[in-house]
Amino acid sequence: MSEMKASRLRFEVAEYLARQAKTRRAMIEQGLDLLVIADPSNICWLTGYDAWSFYVYQCVVIGADSELFWFGRGIDAPAAHITTNLPDEDIVAYPDHYVQSPDVHPTEYLAQVLKQRQLDRGHIGAEMDNYYQTYRGMHLLMECLPDATFADATALVNWQRAIKSPAEIGYMRRAGEVIEEVYQRVLAVAEPGMRKNDLIAEILHAATRGTPQTYGDYAAIQPLISSGHEACACHLTWDDKPLQHNSGICLELAGAHHRYHCPVSRTLHFGPPPKKYRDIEAVILDAIDLVLDMCRPGTRCCEIADAFTQHIRRHGYEKDNRCGYSIGLSYPPDWGERTMSLRDFDDTELQEGMCFHFMPGMWFDDWGFEITESLTVTPDGGQVLSQVPRHLFVK
Repeated sequence: MSEMKASRLRFEVAEYLARQAKTRRAMIEQGLDLLVIADPSNICWLTGYDAWSFYVYQCVVIGADSELFWFGRGIDAPAAHITTNLPDEDIVAYPDHYVQSPDVHPTEYLAQVLKQRQLDRGHIGAEMDNYYQTYRGMHLLMECLPDATFADATALVNWQRAIKSPAEIGYMRRAGEVIEEVYQRVLAVAEPGMRKNDLIAEILHAATRGTPQTYGDYAAIQPLISSGHEACACHLTWDDKPLQHNSGICLELAGAHHRYHCPVSRTLHFGPPPKKYRDIEAVILDAIDLVLDMCRPGTRCCEIADAFTQHIRRHGYEKDNRCGYSIGLSYPPDWGERTMSLRDFDDTELQEGMCFHFMPGMWFDDWGFEITESLTVTPDGGQVLSQVPRHLFVK
């Protein structure tokens, strides 16, 4: 495997070592001897591992002192050699008869590995509330390690990812360049009568093609599109219905590069937009300016949410869901980091280098409106990560 070792490593080795050290410090603070990480975003952040293999069980095991190894399906071990700098002995594969079997589970094999490495005692943390960790897998791991105690450490690594390095923000800005190309293509080709799936085909092509300098990675969420009266629903995907004249279209899309995301939503209207569109546009654009100015170190998430809520209420609007969340590196089904949210009970203080998708989407009984921005926190306020024109698109 040596000739293909780490040919896709996305960061300097020193950055991975710093991330691992930061995680170990957090483990020690929580009294954990070992941490089993199944979230592919956390696996990638710690080691660089990147492959479409998260539909079967995989994990990274990290110890509070020096232990670190990747554990996954045998046919995915080459991807670990290609995308990480882990030594061969720390790329541990399980046999294929463990894959989606009613009789055995990969965590049973993992338990054997932990026993062989004398890691089957002490206090073990695991991501117990996670898309990628099943009840069966977690139950069997605990059952097979009777001499260990277990704790829920679901978001431990997620929180270590909150402040982005300059290199990470650089990748997110490149993702911003990709989404700029996507919206240029939307404005070039979208027209009444076009099937929604044909527009999505153009979006996916542009999002993958990127720019001559920056390729587009796949996004953690498929393009979301809702039009006409269906625009009241924020998470619809496409069908083959034609786009209608004199109607609005909400698009929630993201550029991605090296798994780092830059989500940007915009609304497009075919024909002269009704007054209600222009009214909400003015309110949302002012809200974005307000929030960008507030996104400085020391501001709390709840303060931003409260300022936004007060602003729209003065204009007669209400929003009963969060208006933003932390973003960065991610895998399906979500490009959020599942840590901070811009809502009234989140007291987290912003720090320089944190990144958010400010999402003041508004959905009504039979229409919707979205203009959103991805941003990074700086001492001078939030800096947007893309330069998609910020207004209601009209064709």
